Amino acid sequence: MRLAPPLEARERTIVRLFPYALVALPLLGLALGAALWWSASGALAETTWTVATLPVLITLLIQIVVSLRRGDVGLDVVAALSMSAALVFGEPLAGNVVALMYAGGQLLESFAQGRARHEMTALLGRVAHTAMRYQGSGLEEVPIAAIVAGDRILIRQGEVLPVDGRVAGTFALLDLSTLTGESVPQRVGAGGEALSGSTSAGPAFELIATRAAAESTYAGIVRLVEAAQNSKAPMVRIADRYAIGFLALTVVIAALAWIISQDPLRALAVLVVATPCPLILAVPVAVISGMSRAARAGVLIKSGGVLEALAGIQTAILDKTGTLTHGRAVVSDIRSSKDFSEADVLRLAASLDQASGHVVAAALIEAATGRGLVLSSPTNVNETPGLGIEGQVEGRQIVVGGDSFVHRRIGDDDIQALHAGLGLDATTVAVAVDGMLAGVIVLEDRVRDDAGAMLASLRHAGIRRIVLASGDKQEIALAVGNALGVDLTRGELSPEQKVAVVRSEAASGPVMMVGDGVNDAPALAAADVGVAMGARGTASSSEAAGVVLLVDQLEPLAKAITIARRTRAIALQSVLAGLGLSMAAMLAAALGYLPPVQGALLQEAIDVAVILNALRALR
Repeated sequence: MRLAPPLEARERTIVRLFPYALVALPLLGLALGAALWWSASGALAETTWTVATLPVLITLLIQIVVSLRRGDVGLDVVAALSMSAALVFGEPLAGNVVALMYAGGQLLESFAQGRARHEMTALLGRVAHTAMRYQGSGLEEVPIAAIVAGDRILIRQGEVLPVDGRVAGTFALLDLSTLTGESVPQRVGAGGEALSGSTSAGPAFELIATRAAAESTYAGIVRLVEAAQNSKAPMVRIADRYAIGFLALTVVIAALAWIISQDPLRALAVLVVATPCPLILAVPVAVISGMSRAARAGVLIKSGGVLEALAGIQTAILDKTGTLTHGRAVVSDIRSSKDFSEADVLRLAASLDQASGHVVAAALIEAATGRGLVLSSPTNVNETPGLGIEGQVEGRQIVVGGDSFVHRRIGDDDIQALHAGLGLDATTVAVAVDGMLAGVIVLEDRVRDDAGAMLASLRHAGIRRIVLASGDKQEIALAVGNALGVDLTRGELSPEQKVAVVRSEAASGPVMMVGDGVNDAPALAAADVGVAMGARGTASSSEAAGVVLLVDQLEPLAKAITIARRTRAIALQSVLAGLGLSMAAMLAAALGYLPPVQGALLQEAIDVAVILNALRALR
């Protein structure tokens, strides 16, 4: 004996099939009524058409009541009026055609939106659920929720990376198309970073997890995509702005046609050709198409309202660190005193810094291991947060930190001598060994190689003004700003001052703020459009931003701006063209040149045309 499916599953099936049933009923009624009409059963044919119209009309009336309770007045009212008037005035065939065209239009819109959502839906469908983790001398399959930083995972060919990590062993060949839109697989060498959500396109390799699955790049993307899909596309406000006016104009034209001609069928014809109107269908399809196209380019736009705002941006305000630069310090130079070699200075400093979690410590360790230096374990470590660290390495007393921190411990006045030739914007770390100055390590947060090209692409996309707003020293910010040719550079800004810059620039037009850190979150929220660099940036910046770049590059942002502007143009084009054609048809119907049934067919042709035009935003 077969058990009945669970109630919830049956309800989901009913909801999924209901739109198809709503189209099938008037279609069947239309065909059956036509057969009865040709068999000389006119009365029975009209009854059949009436019965076939009622399910669509009742469903539409329920939707209208629900919308009115929310305070929304939509153009569905015109469709309800035309069907009701057709039945009242004894034109059930016209009512049946309108019902079929309306239900078919809704189904067509649903199909078009599903096609438009494809890229974002594809992102959700790639979530990994388990991973092969090394345990002792063997492998075990574990849920990705059990993976923590430091776990060693086997990634087989064709598998989606479940967490962010670093490649162990030789190399990995990764398909990043889902994240970046780039179709050519990327080779990542040993120690290189591999992002969750990418696919192994080469031989199996081992991955050292750098963060838990819930904190990974792809998990952040999935959360953002789900939020974007659940949000209403606010560019539909275009329809809302015109809905009441268009509804009133339709009723006025229909009433005048009836009063002047004394023929109620002319009023009915006017209502029919105004149903369901391209405003209902074209705008949401265009908006979702644009959002999906942007996701394919590596940019997640959280809502249609953000897409609409992005299309009008004139000024871009960019944070420096992590936006125009790589966001992490690297060793660019080592200056040693006469008693120490450069390798000794770096090796001893990096060995001690293994006990520190500071970003500068990470840079020294990375530089030392990259040069093949063997690090020793530190002991008796004492760190002064933000200033420096001291302890013992290989039995020697080591001090690493800022100039003043090291100077207070060794009293050596030669530190400044090692700074000769360095600019005011240089970042340095002094190193002392056994009370003697050993050297100075120069650090640099390098400007991205493609930063100039990225800013040029923003200008090409229509950005008129670019402002650099940084929390770094003014000298450092000016050096970067002058090198890249921005219009204005502001340095040494607090989060509050960044907000002030955003508001000041907003006086001249819509502003976009781009950043990646906690200190950027207030400015991101204050801007017309906030853009977070990389889905693996801080949670606060991603939540405050309306746009999230799925990779740490600015180039996709320029593509997104172009897509947003093209999408808005297509949406407006669809609305204006659809309204123009509908208005012309309404006038023809009011003058008696367009009967109700032919008007319904013409209106459906208009709807199909504007939906197909809206889908152009996918290309």
